[in-house]
Amino acid sequence: MIKAIIFDFDGTLADTLPVCFYAFQAVFKEFDNVEVTSNEIKAMFGPSETGIIRENLLHPHHDKAIELYYEKYTEKHKELVLDNEEINHLLHSLKREGYKLGIVTGKANRSLLISLECLNMNDLFDVIITGDDVTIPKPHPEGIVKALAHFNIKNTEAVFLGDSDADILAGKQANIHTIGVQWLPNYQTLEFKVQPDQMFKNINEFTDAIKDIRNK
Repeated sequence: MIKAIIFDFDGTLADTLPVCFYAFQAVFKEFDNVEVTSNEIKAMFGPSETGIIRENLLHPHHDKAIELYYEKYTEKHKELVLDNEEINHLLHSLKREGYKLGIVTGKANRSLLISLECLNMNDLFDVIITGDDVTIPKPHPEGIVKALAHFNIKNTEAVFLGDSDADILAGKQANIHTIGVQWLPNYQTLEFKVQPDQMFKNINEFTDAIKDIRNK
């Protein structure tokens, strides 16, 4: 029986990729004087935002660059990331039905908290594992394993939803039921290289399906 539903965040619960791209582009332009494309930024994904900057920025002032990232991320969040009524309804419905809700994301804790605050999602999740909380980022399953341990449940009692190959690989390695999603305007993976156990492009379809999944 499914007791917990664990989500990735960027591209899964919130259409935050545009504001991530905006902030990274500002940083690389300001410090390295280079224009980076959205696809080039996607290729850097894995570590948290601070990790991406430390690993990819040539300029030595990483701490200043990280501060600029958060400044730009906050500055444009409400303009570039819109509330999604379907996502909000989904989360509140799952909560009412008694599911434990979790987030396992590569995002840094600081940027996730900015997004949760802007989107009024602060009080919805029972566990949050960010890129700051793990030694090895997705596709390593460490974050999912930590979430399961927090809930004190078996891997057969949870599902993990994500929009990237790294999400699905992490879920597979944690032996958890994986769900690929492409239901927001922007998501990371156009075609999954590793097939998730289920795939949804529509939130309502997932809402219907979870009733069947719950009793498996």
